[in-house]
Amino acid sequence: MDSTRVTEQPTSFERLQPGVAPADGRGAPARAPEPARVPDTAAALPAQGRSGGEPTGPGPATPASDPAPAAPAAASGAEGVPGATAPGATAPGTTAAGAPSSGTAAADPVSEHSQPGAEASAGPDAPRPRPVPEGIPVQPAGSPGRTAVQGPDGLERRTGQVTAPGKPTPMRRDGDRLRFVGAATRRIARGIDLDEIVMGLCRATVPTFSDAILVYLRDPLPVGDERPTGPLVLRLRRSDRIPAERDTEGAGFAPLAQPEPSELDSVGEELCTVRPGSALAEVLRGVRPVFTDAPAARAALPELLGPDGESAVPDGQRAILAPLRGRRRVIGAALFLRGPERIPFEPDDLLVAAQLATHSALGIDKAVLYGREAYIADELQRTMLPEHLPRCTGVRLASRYLPAAETARVGGDWYDAIPLPGSRVALVVGDVMGHSMTSAAIMGQLRTTAQTLAGLDLPPQEVLHHLDEQAQRLGVDRMATCLYAVYDPVSHRITIANAGHPPPVLLHLGGRAEVLRVPAGAPIGVGGVDFEAVELDAPAGATLLLYTDGLVESRLRDVWTGIDQLRDKLAATAQLTGPDHPPPLEALCDEVLDMLGPGDRDDDIALLAARFDGIAPSDVAYWFLEPEDAAPGRARRLARRALSRWGMEELSDSVELLVSEVVTNAVRYATRPVTLRLLRTDVLRCEVGDDVPQLPRLRQARATDEGGRGLYLVNRMARRWGATRLSTGKVVWFELNHTG
Repeated sequence: MDSTRVTEQPTSFERLQPGVAPADGRGAPARAPEPARVPDTAAALPAQGRSGGEPTGPGPATPASDPAPAAPAAASGAEGVPGATAPGATAPGTTAAGAPSSGTAAADPVSEHSQPGAEASAGPDAPRPRPVPEGIPVQPAGSPGRTAVQGPDGLERRTGQVTAPGKPTPMRRDGDRLRFVGAATRRIARGIDLDEIVMGLCRATVPTFSDAILVYLRDPLPVGDERPTGPLVLRLRRSDRIPAERDTEGAGFAPLAQPEPSELDSVGEELCTVRPGSALAEVLRGVRPVFTDAPAARAALPELLGPDGESAVPDGQRAILAPLRGRRRVIGAALFLRGPERIPFEPDDLLVAAQLATHSALGIDKAVLYGREAYIADELQRTMLPEHLPRCTGVRLASRYLPAAETARVGGDWYDAIPLPGSRVALVVGDVMGHSMTSAAIMGQLRTTAQTLAGLDLPPQEVLHHLDEQAQRLGVDRMATCLYAVYDPVSHRITIANAGHPPPVLLHLGGRAEVLRVPAGAPIGVGGVDFEAVELDAPAGATLLLYTDGLVESRLRDVWTGIDQLRDKLAATAQLTGPDHPPPLEALCDEVLDMLGPGDRDDDIALLAARFDGIAPSDVAYWFLEPEDAAPGRARRLARRALSRWGMEELSDSVELLVSEVVTNAVRYATRPVTLRLLRTDVLRCEVGDDVPQLPRLRQARATDEGGRGLYLVNRMARRWGATRLSTGKVVWFELNHTG
């Protein structure tokens, strides 16, 4: 740190009280000090403006307001400090005893360093005014901050210029500039995304520092170390100005078109291509802010604002063009404008513009990096979850997923619905410990493993056992909870196994919400534990709700309190539709999420709702066929009889042909009875099962082949078809559309 001594300068709100002797910084009476020692670097410090040293305007100055000649010691020891006097000298306008002279008191009742309104309460024993709080010192009209103090002749005390009512007072002291830069950079730093940072820059500078601002950013913005290709293109990202109702004089800068009341959207071109070697390219390469009256900047304005853009910029030092440079390259530019009714920018204002541009550019760089990370996290989370839920026979599904917060979009919660052979469906919901990319990656591996195990048609407890082994292989601290359920719409039963997950809730058709009693089990990843499955009734019209603990647990409530609230919420929602009609599934999910309060989002939330429609026994036909040559003929007769009973005779020819082909393939290799089942739902589904694990493959039969054409016919005539391996063999199925 530099050891140069810097004398503390009094702020603009400090003044000598009448009848009070000069005091030091602690308020003690000032003593006659030794001759002041001026540091060698005093000349390098920015000089503070004084009213006595400011040029006056065209109006006449009254003799009472003319300052007395300063003493020689004052010029050397307290140069640039308003109101400071040399040791042993008297202040201008005061007597030797410290009392104000009669002439000054009569002609200047309002001191230029006093706060507005302070003179009304000032008296011989009035206390010293307290310093104003730190913040932006210059406030627009109507606010309790500093405003222009006018004399009897209407001239501004400091500048001698005519000030319009409601116009902000310019910053004339280095202390004002430092406080403004501190408040402005804090406001800019509060932004976390690109729009917030740019808006923070605009709101911090208008109207305190400038009357208007235009912010241009590179399009597209480079991310991190990404090396941009192609020409440098600047896009007008945001513009802001003092509202039009404050422009009472009508002497501000001229926009190219009529602006909105509070925006400058119509000023300047939307896109600007920076040509290599042009004046604008040279200004941006220079990095430092410049006044637009400089030749290079004046030549760059038409390129930035368009052919007519130069006329929108006031003449003189009333505009600053500041390049925005990030960590590695120029990413944009900011144009600060002041109208003619306001004093021009000063050389020290270039330093203020440089600070604003630097902080904004670095913030924009970080915001772009954050946006890229948030995009990657969002895409990762989206690909880990099912894009669309499958349409399964006898059950309707709906789901919701909410991240813990916008700043942490990735988590370990997941849900899934997996079609199984026999028109069954597996319902899965799980929660991996933590909220990070690692948790999302572990979740993706466990979800993939669960889908593979479900394809093997393993019992729920066996699926959890294999998931537990997989979690142990991934690491010693890979913990997760999971609930795995299999719903059979034909038998109207559901089999559930749990691994440390909150229990599901079943909403019955009459409106009663029941928390299912499922053994909790140990979380996945513990190892060496057994999982138990229970089989429960799943009546038609009931709704099963699977969820993660983020829905029912938070810092404000425990798990069981949240489960009770969830049950009450489901029961209250069901009462709205009556006892004979279940609530709509999508609306039910939204109502469940509405129970969350402002402080209840501590964790991710995954929600899976399943409405059990089931398949009526009258819509199911089931037979066992012995593996013999007569089995295909018997299968055709049974299928024709069932279709006649259902009034679907128009499908008899197609069904008989396809059933005969599939059953023929099954009995050729089977050693146990073959199963044949027809299901009538919105489609006609036929399932043929045998004890042979090898799955059939579709192939093109040659002219000399005696077989190989059965699956080809199924593929051409059926709406859909497939084959699924079971633990005891396989099932080949196909579906046909019907009009019944």
